[in-house]
Amino acid sequence: MNYYYDGYPRRRSIFFTLLLCVISAVIGGLLAVSLVPVVYGPGEGNIGTQSLNEGSSAPSLPPSSLDYAPVVTIAETVGPTVVGVSNQGMGRSLFRQQLVEQGSGSGVIISKEGHIVTNYHVIDKADKVVVTLADGRQLEAVIRGSDPETDLAVLQIDADNFPVSALGDSDEVRVGEMVVAIGNPLGAEFARSVTVGVISAKDREITIEDRKYNLIQTDAAINPGNSGGALVNSQGRVIGINSAKLVIQGVEGMGFAIPISDAKPIIDELIEKGYVSRPSLGIWGYVIDARLAAQNSVPQGIYISEPIAGGPAAAAGLREGDIITGVNETKIENFDDLREVLAQFKPGDQINVSYYRQGKEASVALVLGERSNE
Repeated sequence: MNYYYDGYPRRRSIFFTLLLCVISAVIGGLLAVSLVPVVYGPGEGNIGTQSLNEGSSAPSLPPSSLDYAPVVTIAETVGPTVVGVSNQGMGRSLFRQQLVEQGSGSGVIISKEGHIVTNYHVIDKADKVVVTLADGRQLEAVIRGSDPETDLAVLQIDADNFPVSALGDSDEVRVGEMVVAIGNPLGAEFARSVTVGVISAKDREITIEDRKYNLIQTDAAINPGNSGGALVNSQGRVIGINSAKLVIQGVEGMGFAIPISDAKPIIDELIEKGYVSRPSLGIWGYVIDARLAAQNSVPQGIYISEPIAGGPAAAAGLREGDIITGVNETKIENFDDLREVLAQFKPGDQINVSYYRQGKEASVALVLGERSNE
């Protein structure tokens, strides 16, 4: 006698049950096979394997094809080109003065001549700079040149048998692209640490100690000591020099790097000259902001407190008390405005300077001089 539950037979013949299982298994298998190209795409039916070559008996994917392999390759090839940089200065011990470490950072070897790029703030005020290579060698480095305005510096070591980084094109990077940061967070103990992230944004304008920088933003971890290290793309090319991290309570994953395409001409000039040549008006002055302008019934601009003797401004007839209000029809209200417009020119170029003097507006042609970091 058959028993029923809610109108359905509760027990059936064992033959029909087994037959139903076999049919279900066959149909399910065929359906699964037919869906593989839809879900995974052509040629991707075996996850974690590759097509078998003739005679092959080990269907395994080569390491270079695994998701983590690009990072491993980058760490193995670019990692050894990242060095430790120790900023040493004279300090007084109990009985005498001696060199002590004032700070540390990272650097990247960029040429067979031993040139190393790092941040200016890593070597600022150093009496001696010591570089530690990946093979453990510690070498005194010569500071070939430094540029506070871009926070870049170039060192040089006298050595051989060291690896060199390949430089990329940061203008070509895309938001969301994978990047790897390599450096020495917290010093030699964590040398050549590797962190992975993406390009979070390009052309971020960041102000650090009253200087504006256009930087690459990344969420790859950048910590104290990473400064001067390499930001590397998936092709293993350096596309940035790690420079800063936003430190605000509750905020994580906001690091910044100097784009290598912006850094290249600075690096070349530091190697060639030891400093970066920039145009100059040849003045000392201060900013007349909106408040001061309203109080004194004068326009906003840069007040000339002293034209440098023999400089471009003095030669053009500008004098103490003049207020610079424009350059080549561009309005000037502060030194950031002035730096931005002068960056379009080089020493020896002629510009027109608008200025305010004793209630009157005027302009004068001026030949730019040279301002250096020396």
